[in-house]
Amino acid sequence: MPTATEPASAPIYESLVEERGDVPAEARETAEEVWREVELAVDFRSAAV
Repeated sequence: MPTATEPASAPIYESLVEERGDVPAEARETAEEVWREVELAVDFRSAAV
């Protein structure tokens, strides 16, 4: 039985990651990169009304 610090084994997910790559991780990384670019391009501090 997995504990709070030990994730459950997911063989189906693991095989998909091997075949297709870790799509959720790649999407997360892309979203973080886009957010950093947005922060550089837009000054959200001046948006306060």
